[in-house]
Amino acid sequence: MASFDLLHLQFSPKSRTNLPPAKPSPVVGNLFALAKAHRSLAELAKSYGPIISLKLGQVTTIVVSSPDLAREVLIKKDQIFCARSVPDAVRAANHHQVSVAWLPANQLWKNLRIICSAQFLTSQRLDSNKALRHKKVRELVEYLRERSTAKEAVDIGRAAFMTVLNMLSNTLFSVDMVDAGSDSAQEFKDLVWGIMEELGTANVSDFFPLVRGLDLQGKRRRTEGYFRKLHSIFDELIDGRLKETELGHETNNDFLDAILSGQSKLDRHVMNSLLMDMFVGGTDSISHTVEWVMAELLRNPDTMRKVQAELFESFDKTIELDETEVLKLPYLQATIKESLRLHSPGPFLLPRKAETDTELCGYSIPQHSWILVNAWALGRHESLWKDPDVFMPERFLERDVEYKGQYFEFIPFGAGRRICPGLPLASRMVPLMLASLLYHFKWELADGMRAENVDLSDKLGVTLALAHPIRAIPVPNEDFLGN
Repeated sequence: MASFDLLHLQFSPKSRTNLPPAKPSPVVGNLFALAKAHRSLAELAKSYGPIISLKLGQVTTIVVSSPDLAREVLIKKDQIFCARSVPDAVRAANHHQVSVAWLPANQLWKNLRIICSAQFLTSQRLDSNKALRHKKVRELVEYLRERSTAKEAVDIGRAAFMTVLNMLSNTLFSVDMVDAGSDSAQEFKDLVWGIMEELGTANVSDFFPLVRGLDLQGKRRRTEGYFRKLHSIFDELIDGRLKETELGHETNNDFLDAILSGQSKLDRHVMNSLLMDMFVGGTDSISHTVEWVMAELLRNPDTMRKVQAELFESFDKTIELDETEVLKLPYLQATIKESLRLHSPGPFLLPRKAETDTELCGYSIPQHSWILVNAWALGRHESLWKDPDVFMPERFLERDVEYKGQYFEFIPFGAGRRICPGLPLASRMVPLMLASLLYHFKWELADGMRAENVDLSDKLGVTLALAHPIRAIPVPNEDFLGN
């Protein structure tokens, strides 16, 4: 079903007293007009202000695009806006009832967040897994050397995904999920992106709840298929671990052992959903971030040379970079921040819901309204950033701004108590992967492409991905040929 003439963006001051303004456009006519919603709503905010209302079918949606309003939603009125607006696709396999990403802030949500933090994301846990991250990045470098010897171009996003996937699977289950020489990495990448695309793109069932049961676009059905594939993988791993325990094998002391212990008291459905949230969210956001930074650097070779110069000055012919030292590199960190500013992993933070009637910026917000924070628009706001569409890492050398939820002009991972739980891992893994890619290799665009022709078009799911994969040839830096 390609179009739905019932979808409206409407300005209706008479029907709803004191709603935020919106474009007085009577008919959009087609759900897929929202495919570039992060961009179109940012443009609307320039004309109608930092808070706008959309009437999407039967649903009132409020979009905020200013730091003050983002702080209001995420911090000051967190009690009112902490619940999630749940897309219908998330209801596949009743995932929304047990998902740490989509649950309301109830006791189960709190318990799952505690388990994630204590068993996976505390500084102590991350420090203890440092050697594992080094090992997986070392395997990535070895894979790239093989491709370089064969003078083969590399799909950078796919290589990054493979590395993050195996790093996470070893942390969670103590196994590699894919092999560098097989097609399994691309199959998993397609599976994860399929979930993100179904959850993050327009669905008539979300705008017209009365027809939700019909699943007119088939999104819930397709998502359930993706979920079943992942659940079957997790079931096999869980059953294997339970059998090992019965046979008296030594524990692996990984995340799976932790959630199978008597203390966690999680049933199989909750376990599968928790593993899926960590698996899908972690692989997708980290690998896309690495791919976006590399795309920007390939388009801006002078900036790439500056990052490499910093690396060469800081590490003297080192075979393997140390994560702790990499995190201290100011220009590398500035480059990552600049890419995150331009290409926020989640252009809209996961949707919130107004639990009661309330106000924002003097406007009435009806109960049950969907609330979207346009993090992408914040990163490109002309009043907040000089030359906002220009890739210029130097701005972060002059301005001490972090992406960990304190600076509301720059919240690519959210803020407040529902900030992305994987942020501590991403803030370590992304710099280490990028530093290794740029320290060990020079990069040449494939197929004779010139830097200025690198296509930075994006496509929208829950996360923001490059519309066209970046392919480049790794060329070993001459100083390291003997390593």
